[in-house]
Amino acid sequence: MEPTLQPEEVRVLASLLEKEIATPEYYPLTLNALINACNQKTSRDPVVAYDSNVVLRALDSLREKKLIRVVSGAESRVAKYRQVFTETANLTLQQVSLLCVLMLRGPQTVGELRTRTDRLCSFENLTEVEKALQRLEDREAGALVRQLPRQPGTKEPRYAHLLAGEPLHWEAAAVVPGAQPSDSHRLERLEAEVDSLRDAISELRTEFAAFRKQFE
Repeated sequence: MEPTLQPEEVRVLASLLEKEIATPEYYPLTLNALINACNQKTSRDPVVAYDSNVVLRALDSLREKKLIRVVSGAESRVAKYRQVFTETANLTLQQVSLLCVLMLRGPQTVGELRTRTDRLCSFENLTEVEKALQRLEDREAGALVRQLPRQPGTKEPRYAHLLAGEPLHWEAAAVVPGAQPSDSHRLERLEAEVDSLRDAISELRTEFAAFRKQFE
């Protein structure tokens, strides 16, 4: 079993996982780059504002747990950081991508995961996502994700990562026969939909800007 991580450690490790796949040309990350990655306002839930002290403490703890390493290039004396979690976890790119997005954005449905992992890897369909999640759940070395009880008023179950331990606060949200969704649940669903739309708009703007540059 992997060691249980604190929220700050989860965010730091997930940020390293994400940047290694998405922007390998800028990886490993300097401290400043890692702080920026942790504090991104897109593709993050919750959005945080970590300072250098918070990130350094998380890095020290992750080093003790043998999940990250400090490296330095021949052309620079600035310390850089890389994750080594995947070297021993024996995960595929699809599995790492799913785990990374769950760590960065919290519990999500299969459909949300397929959409949000698109910039890291590709899934042909939802069934392929479900199979990858199942393999993460059935690992001999210990489950890394689990399917959560379906919340009142929702059609699809969500999945959560287990690197920070069991997401016990979701247990209370399990479906009770005959229960009706509360206002707070409706609000949470609406907020999640708004966040998803914002992310989609942000990604479209980025793609359009890149497309426009081709003609400038």
